[in-house]
Amino acid sequence: MPDRARRLDAALPGVFRTDLTVRTAYSSDASIYRRVPVAVAEPRSADDLARVLELAADEGLPVTMRGGGTSIAGNSVGSGIVVDTSRHLRRIRSIDPGARTAVVEPGVVLDDLRAAAGRYGLTFGPDPSSHSRCTLGGMIGNNACGSHSVAWGVTAGNVEALRVLLPGGRELNAERGTSGDARIDAELARLRDAHLGPLRTELGRFSRQVSGYGLHHLLPENGFHVAKALVGAEGTCGLVTEATVRLVPVPAARALAVLGFPDVYVAAEVAPFAARTGALTVEGMASDLLTALRTQPGRTDAGADLPPGGGWLYCEVGGDTPAAARDAAHALAESVRERVPETTSVVVDDPARMRALWWIREAGSGIVTRLPDGGEAWPGWEDSAVPAERLAGYLRDLYGLMGEHGLRGVPYGHFGEGCLHLRVNWALQEKSGVVGYRDFITAAARLVVAHGGSVSGEHGDGRARSELLTEMYSPDLLGAFRAFKNVFDPERRLNPGVIVDPAPLDADLRPGPGRDALALTPVHALTRDHGSFTAAVHRCVGVGACRNLETGSMCPSFKVTRDEVHSTRGRARVLAEMLRGETLKDGWRSEEVRDALDLCLSCKACASDCPVNVDMATYKAEFLNRHYERRVRPMAHYSMGWLPLWSRVVTSVPGAARTANAALALAPVSALVKRAAGIEPRRHMIRFATPSLNAWHRSRRRGGGGGPGGRGERKRRGGYGYGDGRRKTVVLWPDTFTNFHEPGVGRAAVEVLEALGHRVLIPPGRVCCGLTWHSTGQLGMTRRVLRHTLDILRPALDAGLPIVGLEPSCTVMLRDEARELLPDDPRAHALAAATVTFAEVVAAHEGDWPFAAVTADAVAQVHCHQEAKGSYVPDLAVLERLGVRTDVIGAGCCGLAGNFGFERGHWDVSQGCAERELYPKVREADGALVLADGFSCRTQIAQGTERRALHLAEVLRDALRPPGAAG
Repeated sequence: MPDRARRLDAALPGVFRTDLTVRTAYSSDASIYRRVPVAVAEPRSADDLARVLELAADEGLPVTMRGGGTSIAGNSVGSGIVVDTSRHLRRIRSIDPGARTAVVEPGVVLDDLRAAAGRYGLTFGPDPSSHSRCTLGGMIGNNACGSHSVAWGVTAGNVEALRVLLPGGRELNAERGTSGDARIDAELARLRDAHLGPLRTELGRFSRQVSGYGLHHLLPENGFHVAKALVGAEGTCGLVTEATVRLVPVPAARALAVLGFPDVYVAAEVAPFAARTGALTVEGMASDLLTALRTQPGRTDAGADLPPGGGWLYCEVGGDTPAAARDAAHALAESVRERVPETTSVVVDDPARMRALWWIREAGSGIVTRLPDGGEAWPGWEDSAVPAERLAGYLRDLYGLMGEHGLRGVPYGHFGEGCLHLRVNWALQEKSGVVGYRDFITAAARLVVAHGGSVSGEHGDGRARSELLTEMYSPDLLGAFRAFKNVFDPERRLNPGVIVDPAPLDADLRPGPGRDALALTPVHALTRDHGSFTAAVHRCVGVGACRNLETGSMCPSFKVTRDEVHSTRGRARVLAEMLRGETLKDGWRSEEVRDALDLCLSCKACASDCPVNVDMATYKAEFLNRHYERRVRPMAHYSMGWLPLWSRVVTSVPGAARTANAALALAPVSALVKRAAGIEPRRHMIRFATPSLNAWHRSRRRGGGGGPGGRGERKRRGGYGYGDGRRKTVVLWPDTFTNFHEPGVGRAAVEVLEALGHRVLIPPGRVCCGLTWHSTGQLGMTRRVLRHTLDILRPALDAGLPIVGLEPSCTVMLRDEARELLPDDPRAHALAAATVTFAEVVAAHEGDWPFAAVTADAVAQVHCHQEAKGSYVPDLAVLERLGVRTDVIGAGCCGLAGNFGFERGHWDVSQGCAERELYPKVREADGALVLADGFSCRTQIAQGTERRALHLAEVLRDALRPPGAAG
């Protein structure tokens, strides 16, 4: 392997990646299959692609194409060279509004094409739910469809021409009437003429029949369209280097009619009629999908906007004006109600509400990987399709078949075209479960064929269904498929095992036997995965939502690097390979896993943005805890991981904080400290407070200075008593950052809370949430710190007092992580229930409003932990009441992320995260407030823009009216 890797690297520098970290990250796609490739290639040009093919032939390696890696059938998994076009081959070469066409490279993401075409009122019609990360090359390979294909057709219907590289080095320009090569044209014509019967009778029977090769496009009546015949070939015939695709006009306005029915079968019966009305989408789902969604954290009220029912259709319609679209949606609902009187409906034309409703349907591929009881469900029988008029009967029989096999699944899909998505709870980690998988799949194939259908209606055949083509097609047609493959790839170099000469459908299963060879009892309870680290890692089924480059907060490092290794999915794949122990043999000592996790910012966005709530921050903490067990850690783990201790020591010695600040202001001293502590040289050192928040609060109480908690009250109450009949007592959480580094935030919070009528206490002892130990994977110490904290807080918890958090990351530790780390300690659960944010306290205030109006614009950076595990809604409510017009940064993590941005080697990614949106907006915010409740966020802003960001407490303190002023 090293010699081969050196040869590949030398022949095409910068294109091949052969290290184990990368290879294991590409070991699977969105399917249940795994093959660890020999190398991953990231070509930058068509010439690179041609050279990859040449080198693969020299090394005797097969080649598998991959776009966004969202293939559900195992279409982009291979043991040779996996070619990823998504990183560099992503140029939109041209758009011709008059001809309504676009020329694109294979790595262009669908949403990017739609955005570019949208400037001309056009779009690309097929739009699978993975539209934010799937590529045009992948869509062409799989003949992708999506929700709008009922109106605008599948990918084959929207491809005009393809430029294709063959293994021998020839490049074809395939289009209507020709492949671009006379000899190949003659071979294809002979093939067609020899199989006219099956091509006309077995293929092209309904819109969602995409299994096998599209040889019916070679028929004379279909224009001998070679490009369309190659769509759906799944990279088995050539490598697409460029595509000319057809664009369609976008309706000026749209409205969505969501129709509710007694059950999913009635929805399926109505779907063909709804499609005939001219609807742009006719998507269906059953109530069990909604039930699965509501088991996710924070989603208990999901689907509240849906009309009553047990099954639903999403019918989108267009119009020249919003009123016309709305009227058309109401008319569609009424026409359906005339056929099915019990139909309920909701019509929506507000874009935000439409997106919220569509999210339920589009997230289905992720949601249904976990059944309502937490059990795992897998793709395999994912995309079967029948003529739409036969869907209801097929669906009833499919439910019956699952019942016969003792299986469960959640169906949903493109009901208007008879296509059904389904994930099933096969016990694939057991040999008996694999046997049951084959038995069910075989029976299901016979069932769908009996209903006149196709084993694949969308994502291609891949490894999941190629073996089943013998159930669906005649030997004559299967022979035509083999002949078609021979025309382009006679030596079987391209994506072997797919369509022709199929691999067994139960071979190379990622969740199969052996997936949990590495035993582990995690420190976290992993409650939703029943304490199983393996089950937690296998939450990732590869739908690739973490690869969304433009929107969302998930995977900030991937958004900067575009490297699969730095996506949540890539890291999950590497962890899964570690647990299996076949390729990564060092277990918890694996340097490959450490490298894959190194650029994870632990922002926790995946815990909420990921459709299946993969929590990579927790998995990283577990890994680091084991990886460095009884070993010397990186210096940053000692310097920043133990920051609460060092901060306490420095600020507790009189004069030490000033001395430390003065010394660290000297460049030679600062450089020496940063080098010794493992800190990035370009970072500015943080400063220590003089005095700390705790010291200020103690001094204030002793001095009796204004407000609750002064000396007079302390004498009356007898120390730190928690009862007060006249005031609402709260406990302000003195997090390390506020207490020892920015106590001005805490002082402002005390003033504001007192002005709202609260008596403010601060815990009388050394308390800490353990955040810095947790983020560096020092979990034993984290638990010790939390237990000590719970001892100190016990009187407050017993008294039922709220714990008010100022630092979002610490608030999440108290609310969320404490329960997972100490699941058997009732005090941890009481602490979680008692913890509130500062904004929540202020927003809930019902008395006199002691603040003057703040008429200002503001740019707000929401802390990533708050966005993932909390809500910014109370903050916005307070700001709106103040009169602040707030522009919230939508790019997620600021890039500093606690210790991450301070650690050596993370500078470029840290700054890249901030440059996506935060820095530009702050730099442009002349005269506007800059808001950030997170200490890391404020530090990043200060060091990257020289602007000072304010905590909400500081904004409110500055807005306090003088005592006695009119409200």
